[in-house]
Amino acid sequence: MQEVSDWTTSAVPPDVKMHVYVPDAVADNPPVLLLVHYCGGTAQAVFGQAQGGGVVEAADRYGFIMVVPSSGRCWDVVSNKTRTRDGGGDSDAIMQMVEHALSTHQANEERVYVTGDSSGGMMTELLLGLHPEVFKAGSAFAGMPAGCRAAGESGDGGGYSGACAGGSVTHTPEEWAEIARSLAPDYAGRRPRVQLVHGDADDIIKYPNHTEAIKQWSAVLGLSTTPATTDMDVPLGTHQATRQRWKNDCGYEVLDALTSLGGDHGPSDALFDAKFVIPFLGLDDTGPRDPEVAKCEAGNGGGGGAGGGAAGASGGAQGGASGGAGTGGGGASNSNGGTGGSGPGNVGSGGGPSAAGTTSASAGAPTSGAVPASDGSCTFKAGYSNPFGAYLVALAALLSIGARRSNRTRCAPHPNRCAAQPEPLRSVFPRKL
Repeated sequence: MQEVSDWTTSAVPPDVKMHVYVPDAVADNPPVLLLVHYCGGTAQAVFGQAQGGGVVEAADRYGFIMVVPSSGRCWDVVSNKTRTRDGGGDSDAIMQMVEHALSTHQANEERVYVTGDSSGGMMTELLLGLHPEVFKAGSAFAGMPAGCRAAGESGDGGGYSGACAGGSVTHTPEEWAEIARSLAPDYAGRRPRVQLVHGDADDIIKYPNHTEAIKQWSAVLGLSTTPATTDMDVPLGTHQATRQRWKNDCGYEVLDALTSLGGDHGPSDALFDAKFVIPFLGLDDTGPRDPEVAKCEAGNGGGGGAGGGAAGASGGAQGGASGGAGTGGGGASNSNGGTGGSGPGNVGSGGGPSAAGTTSASAGAPTSGAVPASDGSCTFKAGYSNPFGAYLVALAALLSIGARRSNRTRCAPHPNRCAAQPEPLRSVFPRKL
C-alpha cells in the first residue's frame, strides 16, 4: 500500500491522506474498493484489519484495487458540510480519492464499492446515500443510518451523532428513506445494494442502529421490511449470527443484514470477513459490469422502443408492430424478435428472439404503453387485431423518434411503478446534481 500525494482537486480537510493498494496481478480496467477506517484509525490500521478478514487476499486474487483514506480521527458524518455533495468535507475528500484512482489506474467507473468499520461504517452508509450514482454496493460494519442526526444536533463539531450512537434516534422506514434521498435530491436512478453487520452487544454504536438501518435501506430499495430469507446459527467469527436477506424484483440479493449474537463493537472477531463481503459486493466476479446490473438488465432484454418497436421483455426482445423500428433502444425488431442495439436507450445486450410471429400482446383492440412486466421490469407492449392497426402503431413509433431520443423508459424498483423519466446523469462524478 502506498500513499498518494497529488489526489486532491479542491479544498478539503488538510489532515486527510490518500493511500492505494494495487495488486501485482491487477485486472484490466479493475474495480475499485474504498476501505474506510474506524474512529481514530489510520489507513495502515484498517488495511491490517482487511488483511485479517481476507479482503486483501481477495484483491490479489481478483485484481481489484483498494483506495484507503486516512485521517487518524473519527470521520465527520454529521455536519452539513460532509452531508453535502462536493461540500469540502470528509466525504468530498474521499470522493476525490476515488476519482483520482479511477483516472490514474484506468479503473472501471461502473464497478466502485465501499466498506468500512465503526466510523468507517457510518461513512460507508453516508456515501451510499450521497453518491448512489457512483457506488454499486457497500458493506458497513457497526455503522449507522445515512444522515442520522438528532433533532437538536447541529453537527458543527463533526464526528458522529451521540444520540444516534446511543440508539435513541428512530424513524419510520419512509422517513429514513427520505433522509437518505435528501442527500442526493435530484437523483432518480438505481440504488446501491447494502450489507450491514453489527453485534447485538455493541456498547459503542448501539445495536438499534442496525435495525434502523434495515428500515432505511429496505425503504430506499423499495423492499418489504420483512426479509425474503432468515438463516439462524450462521458462523460469524467466533459467534453465531442471524442473517436476513432481501432480493429485488429480478431475484438479486440487494440487502444483507447479519447480527452477531453476543457480538461486540465491530464485531471485532469478524471484521471484513471476505466470505461475506466479497460475494455480496460482487468482487469475485471479474466481468466488466457489476453482476447485479448485468443480471437485472439482461433480464429486461434488449432495447425498449417507443411506439411499437423493440420491446424490452424478460429474456429477450419481443417484436412490436411488424417491422417497426425501435427508438430509444438503439435497435430494431420484427415479428420474429430482434436485437437490442447500443444506443442510449439500450437496457441490455439483447436476448433471444420471441417466438416467430408472436406479438407482445394478445389479439384484440390495439393497446400500447409502458407497463410493468411480471418480473418488475418495464416493458413496452403493443397489440393489434389487424394489419392496419399494426401500421398505425409502427407509424406512431417513427413519429416519436425525435421527441423521445434523449429519454429512455425507466422503472422504479416496484413492479407497479413504471414511468418515463429523463436519463439520469451518466457522469460518474457530476460536480453538482
